[in-house]
Amino acid sequence: MDEKRKDDIYYVCTMIEFVARATRNRRKDIVAKMSKENIEHQLRVAEVNHCLSFEQVSDEWIEQYNIPMGNYDTIKECKYTVPPVTAIGRVYQRLVIATAKENEEAQTIRDVFSSFISDCISDFNSNIYYSNPDYLRCSYEEGYMLA
Repeated sequence: MDEKRKDDIYYVCTMIEFVARATRNRRKDIVAKMSKENIEHQLRVAEVNHCLSFEQVSDEWIEQYNIPMGNYDTIKECKYTVPPVTAIGRVYQRLVIATAKENEEAQTIRDVFSSFISDCISDFNSNIYYSNPDYLRCSYEEGYMLA
């Protein structure tokens, strides 16, 4: 996989995190509003969109994909410093790259964000989001957090 594709995956993962925080939704609720084709489109336009503010792109996604406001607030209950959206985007990017088959990155993004591990990563009171990428990959592949 070339560096541009990795950057595009990183950008889309970061935007999913940003939109989820902005709308107080679970990450799986954001990708549920987006088809595989929508995510493929976002991967194609990531190079252009990264020149825009997260706020502007977030507003466009919220309108385009009809994302409602929710009540899942990972920030309010956090006792510690909240990791930036870019740091969480990197966690997801690594997981997607580690588990995606060639040309299946859009579906893998949907699968990862829709899985159990997304809520685990979003629990900023835990240590999951800064765990070893191999641990996250193995846990994701097994379907539960390994001991």
